[in-house]
Amino acid sequence: MNFSEDKIREEIKRLKDKLKVTIVAHYYQKDEVFEMADHSGDSLQLAKIAAEDENPYLIFCGVGFMGESVKILDPKKRVFMPRVACCAMAKMIDVDYYDQNVKILEDMGVKKEDILPITYINSSAAVKARVGEMGGYVCTSSNAKKIIEKALQSGKKILFVPDKCLGQNVANMMGLKSAVIGESKEEDIKEAPIVCYNGFCSVHQLFEVEDIEFYRNTYPGIKIAVHPECKPEVCNLADFVGSTSQLIKYVNSLPKEQKVAVGTEYNLVHRMRKENTYVLSSTKPECPTMNETTLQDLYKTLLSIENETFENEIFVDENTVKWARIALERMFEI
Repeated sequence: MNFSEDKIREEIKRLKDKLKVTIVAHYYQKDEVFEMADHSGDSLQLAKIAAEDENPYLIFCGVGFMGESVKILDPKKRVFMPRVACCAMAKMIDVDYYDQNVKILEDMGVKKEDILPITYINSSAAVKARVGEMGGYVCTSSNAKKIIEKALQSGKKILFVPDKCLGQNVANMMGLKSAVIGESKEEDIKEAPIVCYNGFCSVHQLFEVEDIEFYRNTYPGIKIAVHPECKPEVCNLADFVGSTSQLIKYVNSLPKEQKVAVGTEYNLVHRMRKENTYVLSSTKPECPTMNETTLQDLYKTLLSIENETFENEIFVDENTVKWARIALERMFEI
């Protein structure tokens, strides 16, 4: 059925109210989808909101690991995604790759019991569960430093997966050495207290030192604010480094006349304050998988709930939920 966008919006609102469905959308979603959400936020904020929501159905507009996070926190909730898009970073690691990296450290003489893993929330439920089984933690970009500080108290070597940039940037903040499996020399990996998996965010890799130099030369006095998924050399030159929610708070706290260039996903930057705010890139830093979800997809998902065909429902097996939840709860305790 071909409706106009306005008609689709009307139908989405009608079905949402009729079926008692809550819609949540990540900050990186397209405006047309973002505007239909009951709640918006970063991945962990939305998972917690969604798990506590009383409606029987939840539609998560984001990428796959986010829907899984809701099921981990509340296995009984029925969770749907208009598109089960996959975060490119989360796709870079699975259980087999994780085990291979543990084996690499073991082959270098590091005992498995002396490795304490931490996984960024941008990972699959299966990887979170493997980390949980090894006594490890989940972290977010806003609390990674606090989680790593706690983990280091164990005296064990930290294996940080999957984002090498976040791991390296936190190590730099703490004045500690880090190494990357597959990039660093063996002696550096042995010496470093924080060893990172060789994964990254394809969007945040777009920001370069040259971009910062361009803006500083073009607009003297401009502030540079970037996400910690950016390269270490970019973060080292920024005025502020913070998570999605921290970037929003920082930018909104600046005087209107203060120019700021922001290094994160385009849709988020576009919705920040409209005056004197720039995207820190010569190309459009748009997350392709976050932008897969459309109004039509959202409408079709609601129709499937009404028709009881229940398309794109998210499921996580009981054992994975158990261990992934343990890893998440360790984070919440800190």
